[in-house]
Amino acid sequence: MSILNKLFPETLFPRKLSADAEQRLRLAQARAEESLIKTHVDNALMFVDMLAIDVGYERAIDIYVRELGVPDPLAAVVATRALVALGEVLVPHPGHADGTTAAPLPELRLDEAAARRRRA
Repeated sequence: MSILNKLFPETLFPRKLSADAEQRLRLAQARAEESLIKTHVDNALMFVDMLAIDVGYERAIDIYVRELGVPDPLAAVVATRALVALGEVLVPHPGHADGTTAAPLPELRLDEAAARRRRA
């Protein structure tokens, strides 16, 4: 019997979690993943805004995902949600008569960058 088995017997740390603990673990994991995605999307939008003068928004999102090493399944979610946020800013929902969206979105200067590129 090893010393670790004496110090940490299996009865102290069971390998199988109870059903309630499994459910709480899945909920906590989902919350953490959602928070991570939201942070990546916010940072990708900031990246798009900062690079708007030099590259288009799709290219900026691609650079963000590649440079930060966002793994593939997560990268697709981040890119899609960033494009959705950009779409809400650039193309308002037809249901809103005044062109506003339901949720506040980050202020982006994409129109200014496009105008500067055309003038240059």
